Amino acid sequence: MQAIESITESFQTKQLDKGEYFIQEGRTSNYMGFITQGLFQYYYLKDGKEITTYVTGANAFLLSLSSFFKQAPSLENIRAMTEATILTIHYDEVMRLKKENEAFLAFYIAALENLVISMDDTRTNLIILSAEERYQLLLKNEPDLLRQIPLQYLASILGVTPRHLSRIRQNIS
Repeated sequence: MQAIESITESFQTKQLDKGEYFIQEGRTSNYMGFITQGLFQYYYLKDGKEITTYVTGANAFLLSLSSFFKQAPSLENIRAMTEATILTIHYDEVMRLKKENEAFLAFYIAALENLVISMDDTRTNLIILSAEERYQLLLKNEPDLLRQIPLQYLASILGVTPRHLSRIRQNIS
């Protein structure tokens, strides 16, 4: 019981307004978040243009992986697409809990394993599947999230133009 209390006391609730950043390019990601409400966009800036790589919502972790674990400046931006509520934990607390709390360590390892599997699946899908097949997979696996993502961000995630995405959607309907 004390182990769980130690974990929950390490998290702080934070409210973000639509358009507010969780992390910006060039800044070090000192916090990991867990989304309880809201939608977030992960994107990079290239030649002044936003390239969306991922959109996520409630019951998902929120962090710039490389920046958080290396404690180095982030190359990506993570921005709230809606008003949001997240639970945050500081990097130092994560490291402390890993050393001192077996329950947290077990949770941490399981979360990282799931993250690695998800990243591998995404990488594989980008290489093997067409944009239409990736869209169908999103439609099957995350229909609620798909309905919330503005089309220009969804097109960017799929690596197509909004016009091509419209054609994909017409072909599937």
